Amino acid sequence: MEQKATNIYWHEGDVKKSDRERVNGHKGVCLWFTGLSGSGKSTLAVEVQNQLFERGARTYILDGDNIRHGLNKDLGFTPDDRVENIRRIGEVSKLFVDAGMIVTTAFISPYRADRDKVRDLHEEGAFVEVHVSADLEVCEERDPKGLYKKARSGEIPNFTGISAPYEAPEKAELVVVTSNATVEESTAEVIAYLEKAGYLSASNDA
Repeated sequence: MEQKATNIYWHEGDVKKSDRERVNGHKGVCLWFTGLSGSGKSTLAVEVQNQLFERGARTYILDGDNIRHGLNKDLGFTPDDRVENIRRIGEVSKLFVDAGMIVTTAFISPYRADRDKVRDLHEEGAFVEVHVSADLEVCEERDPKGLYKKARSGEIPNFTGISAPYEAPEKAELVVVTSNATVEESTAEVIAYLEKAGYLSASNDA
């Protein structure tokens, strides 16, 4: 996006990300949950946060619907609005990671190019793409918000998986298949990845 403001300068603080990570007891990282509506992104993000919080980790969820109530309330679901929606939340997630936190996001984020742009915002290793994978049929059966039914009837245009495309990750750091897994099993996969990759210590609470 074009920089419109002029005569602005980036100010570095004396407290660095590494200092915050030392105090927090874990590394800062963005867990970017992507998948179809009904795949279980928000449910998984909530349970991952619960588990991390109980271990003493500094963590926060950026959920798609919640963000659209405030920061992105001016955006709809056109292709251009989807791009801007993800760009903004990418910038916000970067701030959370700089604070040394484990930030989880739950966004359909259907386009690979947009997710790659968010990855590029972060330092190497500070962005973890998690594909929350479930068959379209399973997502439609769940349909927790009744959105698929509305999309099939034409009430909701540009609905991902029905009238708009979803580009699944090709090189996600983690793929969590939720079609036949419990929330507990899926959460355990994410926590195990964080431990194995060194973001979270397996030997103590945080």
